[in-house]
Amino acid sequence: MRTSPSARSELVLGAAAAVAVGYRLVVQGQLTLDTGVGRRLRPLGPLTVSIAAPREIVFDVIAEPYLGRTPRALGAELEVIERGTDMVLAAHRTPVGSGLVTTTVETVHFNPPASVDFRLLRGPVPHVVEQFTLHEEDGNTRFDYTGELGTDFWAAGELWGRQVATKWEATVRSSVERIRAEAERRASHKR
Repeated sequence: MRTSPSARSELVLGAAAAVAVGYRLVVQGQLTLDTGVGRRLRPLGPLTVSIAAPREIVFDVIAEPYLGRTPRALGAELEVIERGTDMVLAAHRTPVGSGLVTTTVETVHFNPPASVDFRLLRGPVPHVVEQFTLHEEDGNTRFDYTGELGTDFWAAGELWGRQVATKWEATVRSSVERIRAEAERRASHKR
């Protein structure tokens, strides 16, 4: 059975529309493709920042929006879905360009005052684990960020992972800079 040129055009347009919708859903974190097939892992970070504030203050700055009341200024970026005493389920929203916003859903586990661990449950890739580690150094804090990002589908997933990791790490750097500024501001008021 032969298909007419108009039927082929409709098939091609339909396939292109499906790919565009799928891409948008993946980018926005509404569709996570987690098959484990051809899984590739890549590091996130490391990032090390020296913060002129005690470790407890730095930890509090990180934990407060999650474990306490989320400030209005972070309301567009962070929604705590469920709060426990040392762990939350949170949605993070990140603008990624072209009017698109990625929403990730993560568990965030607090180990005061030493570390904060993140595990992705839903997002543009199937696997992300991250850790903020805080080390006391002469009244200051060494902030270390490390993580791992995983994608499926071999080389195609690896290419996608590179794109996601670039934006992911830039977002983390921006967050760490805000944490540093606020912790140093609080520490200067205590002196």
